[in-house]
Amino acid sequence: MKKVIPVLFFAILFLLLTTNDLSAQCSICTKTAQQLGEKPAKGMNSGILYLAFTPFAIVGYIGYRWWKNNKTS
Repeated sequence: MKKVIPVLFFAILFLLLTTNDLSAQCSICTKTAQQLGEKPAKGMNSGILYLAFTPFAIVGYIGYRWWKNNKTS
């Protein structure tokens, strides 16, 4: 188990750093981004992805701590 966690961490890190463009915009945000231009649209998309990732990271951390504390040996 101690070997699995670092491998999983680096696999997730690798996937996050090597992904292609992700589209996280709704139809309204896409229309607004098209009016702004290409560079601001990429920044807006990055901001949406950042805001979407944060709650998942918090819930994942809480779940991991809960699992670690309730694990019986």
